[in-house]
Amino acid sequence: HFRDQIRRGGTTNFIVMNSDVCCDFPLQEMLNAHVRHDRDDVITIMGTEVEKSHSTLYGCIVASNTNNNEVEHYVEKPETYVSSIINCGIYVVGVGVLDHMKTCYQDLQNRSPPTDYIELERNIIARFAGTGRLFVYRHHGFWSQVKTPGTAVYASQYYLSRLRGGNFELLAKGPNIRGDVLIHPTAKVADTAVLGPNVTIGANTVVGSGVRIKHSVVLDGCEIGAHACIFYSVVGGDSVVEPWSRIEGSPIVINPNQPIAHIPNPSTFNEEGKLNPNITVLGHNSSIAKGTMVLNSIILPYKEINHSYKNVILL
Repeated sequence: HFRDQIRRGGTTNFIVMNSDVCCDFPLQEMLNAHVRHDRDDVITIMGTEVEKSHSTLYGCIVASNTNNNEVEHYVEKPETYVSSIINCGIYVVGVGVLDHMKTCYQDLQNRSPPTDYIELERNIIARFAGTGRLFVYRHHGFWSQVKTPGTAVYASQYYLSRLRGGNFELLAKGPNIRGDVLIHPTAKVADTAVLGPNVTIGANTVVGSGVRIKHSVVLDGCEIGAHACIFYSVVGGDSVVEPWSRIEGSPIVINPNQPIAHIPNPSTFNEEGKLNPNITVLGHNSSIAKGTMVLNSIILPYKEINHSYKNVILL
């Protein structure tokens, strides 16, 4: 059983992370704060402060003002404002919590109808609040969910900026490089192509002469034809963008005057059923014909685009 695997070797604590978050992951600092409680049946959540208007999109934490940061109340995605401190989806968990999970699972199995899974936030975290077994580590650095193409490009921008601090040699250099750009060693980029800021070029991708790319991710094995423009987009692997084409999405804007502002995760459609402005996405193995324009759209894999589109999803 997974409980036995975790406990093997005398493990006292383990880390649980949601797969859709990115940050600078202060895991050692979280662990240091966690072990100070000197119990094996406690959970420490990483929390951060967001704008009040965005807080209901997340699990909300009401914590004690004392030094131990005990969580007194927790609500997952409340209907109204509860707190500006939200759950970042990163946890340090004591092995004793596994016994509580077992009991919770058995309780859920005995219900009618039975439930054969545990929701960590609702079934464990919310129950631990106010019992002295749940604490918050307040994080003041970078954090974002990655639920939309826009947040993926934003996260890429952050990680590229981190290379400046420790692995600067990985960033591309040259007269036509603008800001932070990462080019895989196997990619071929024409000398006259202008890249950046915030651009990643994947393995075995070919970028032609006169191409302009900014705030975009181009994945492996793509061919970008001469004089094509790619702005605020994600280009799926093995895609072909023929010469003089234009692929462009809408930039995601964050309020520079709000120190706790985070990138929003808007829904794909607005209340009128229209596509919200977002990054343009070309699915894997897409083909964009010469001189074609694709704006603020999502193109699913294996599509051949022979004329221009704007504000659409092509299935």
